[in-house]
Amino acid sequence: MSEELEKTEKKPRKPRVVKPKETVEKIVKPKVVRAKKTVEISSSQVADFLKSHPDFFIEHVNLLEHLTIPHPSGVAVSLISKQLELFRTRSQEMENQLLELIEIARGNDAAVTRMHKLNLALLDAMTLEEVVTNLNIVLSEYFLTDFVAIRLIQESHLTNLANIFVSPNSNELKPFENELLTGRPTCGKPTLTQARMLFGFQAKDVKSCAIVPLLFTELEGLLAIGSRDENRFHASMGHLFLTQMSEVIATRLITLLQQDR
Repeated sequence: MSEELEKTEKKPRKPRVVKPKETVEKIVKPKVVRAKKTVEISSSQVADFLKSHPDFFIEHVNLLEHLTIPHPSGVAVSLISKQLELFRTRSQEMENQLLELIEIARGNDAAVTRMHKLNLALLDAMTLEEVVTNLNIVLSEYFLTDFVAIRLIQESHLTNLANIFVSPNSNELKPFENELLTGRPTCGKPTLTQARMLFGFQAKDVKSCAIVPLLFTELEGLLAIGSRDENRFHASMGHLFLTQMSEVIATRLITLLQQDR
């Protein structure tokens, strides 16, 4: 009887021994990521889709601009195709013009901001010396220039600013006869004689320059703005902005000169 009971008793299971190698492989072995298959769509499938969705181009009308749709006209030129081509060309031209206008508007906004800063700097100046100092600061920070010079053509009793005054009979004015005669600014690379008269020992560092004449009833002089960049001021650039700048600066100089008399 005891033998039968022993036979009926279940034998205990032996614990499974996992080899270290198998354990490491399960933990460390990276999963194999299967690459996604690229689904290619045939032209017949596209055709079937468009047949089953007749309103597709109504909802995506912008796609028509990029499609070439043939029109049965034989060897003759389809008027519909030609018209569509003209519309596309005109649309592209208008888009380009819009982008140009946006760039011009941004440039105008920047110019207005710079002129506002210039006006504030001039109004803040209570003396000629402060005008020179403020001009150097504002033109350097907002107009991206490296050198600024003002030369007033008149005799002066101000010894502290003797370097900005030039006698009307001075030979130093001969290199600027063109500007003083025409009253128009000139831009480009200055001659070494011009640069030395305007910028002194920094003359050789000036690679391009705008020379603006100050010709008014109560004031004659020169405003020079120089740069180390040879392309900063060039002969083809406009003069309107420089002329407006000279008028603002000259107006402030005239007011301060009258106060010193």
